[in-house]
Amino acid sequence: MQRSQQRAETPPGHVVVIGGGIAGLAAAHRLVTTGVRVTLLEATDRLGGKLMTGEVAGVQVDLGAESMLARRPEAVALAEAVGLADRLQPPATATASLWTRDALRPMPKGHVMGVPGDPAVLGEVLSPEGLARIAEERDLTPTPVGEDVAVGAYVADRLGREVVDRLVEPLLGGVYAGDAYRISMRAAVPQLFEAVKEGGPLLEAVGRIQERAAARQRTGPVFQGIAGGIGTLPAAVGDTVRAGGGDILTETPVLGLTRTETGWAVRTDTRTIAADGIVLATPAWSAGTLLAAESPAASAELSGVEYASMALVTLAFRRTDIEAYSALRGRSGFLVPPVDGHTIKASTFSSNKWQWVADAAPGLFVLRTSVGRYGEEDHLHREDEELVSVSLRDLAAATGLTARPVDSEVTRWIGGLPQYPVGHLTRVARIRDEVAKLPALRVCGAVYDGVGIPACIASAHRAADEITREIIATPTLVRGTGSEAGQ
Repeated sequence: MQRSQQRAETPPGHVVVIGGGIAGLAAAHRLVTTGVRVTLLEATDRLGGKLMTGEVAGVQVDLGAESMLARRPEAVALAEAVGLADRLQPPATATASLWTRDALRPMPKGHVMGVPGDPAVLGEVLSPEGLARIAEERDLTPTPVGEDVAVGAYVADRLGREVVDRLVEPLLGGVYAGDAYRISMRAAVPQLFEAVKEGGPLLEAVGRIQERAAARQRTGPVFQGIAGGIGTLPAAVGDTVRAGGGDILTETPVLGLTRTETGWAVRTDTRTIAADGIVLATPAWSAGTLLAAESPAASAELSGVEYASMALVTLAFRRTDIEAYSALRGRSGFLVPPVDGHTIKASTFSSNKWQWVADAAPGLFVLRTSVGRYGEEDHLHREDEELVSVSLRDLAAATGLTARPVDSEVTRWIGGLPQYPVGHLTRVARIRDEVAKLPALRVCGAVYDGVGIPACIASAHRAADEITREIIATPTLVRGTGSEAGQ
């Protein structure tokens, strides 16, 4: 009885979170709110990872991720929890287009990541031959999906390559900067994978997904932004973690992890920190390096994860210089199928899409382009001026825009997006199985459960909750917590 009372009064241990992207910050926030002592270590001089704001022509804009899926609760809930509820803002317009077959064409509705439920909506995007190929699907023999299958390969087999090349590829590429013919359906479009496993034509599988979505009667915006930029979320989370007693150290790279009798020793370039638990919220290559000594099998799996790099080119124009270009009006932007051979893969008309951008700079029109896909990253080695020039060239071809920007900003995200090839979730399961053999250590982030902001936060919450349960349930892990050596 006395031991039970002593354990109940013992505060939870000290958890070190390694990595200050949104996953690491979300894990630290979750831990602090449950009373755990937290130290977050970030190697660079700022928090947020791929969530970052900057300035173009004196206007604060997102230079990384610019929106978050609102149909999942995690990201919106975190923003609300850290005091940003009154700054949440849905897109002012979601009227996107495809720049394909030499014209801006309306993005078809009624699809699941580009896979249509009704071919009738594709008339402006596909050729007559492409539409005819879709009509053949009901006569095809079933295509097995097995344990996993590439999205592009499966859809091309059922509906023809044109659907993949002009619809699926630009949409998936916008999320993963990847190759639809390699990307795992089970990992990237799980609802489609489950639907096609039920059997029947692919068009009917998409129809079932749409019927189930309609039955749930979801309301509210699909996406949300934050006035001032999604890139303001990390600082707000960091401030809340500090207010809750957590320590956040930037410019503090972790050089090694070692198990000790009572937990873990975290070695930085200036000291060694004792921890009862570890949340490893870093990219795969970093996590693999840190786990090499204690879990060679997990390290080997992590080293096999590939990444795509990309660049964002943000441009500001005088509104008076772009008023004549009707293609820029009313649209949120456009996607670009790789098959059309252009350099940019997308453009977002920020001043149309986000009211806060328009309000912050009423005399300017801000837009951005993205460049770079998996396996096509030579463009990223170009000088900033050249990336601006090729973006302007493609914008002119797509919209007629010939005005010159008053300012520009090029942001490179090297190794920014983990790739999810066929078998990715099986790899993730193997990583987690190996990591679970280590006491009070968990992994989280974009590598594991999805690259979107809500998915990263959900991954972080899972890791934080598992660590909390373990360190509270294991008395030896809370003995002498928080000690530090090598000061």
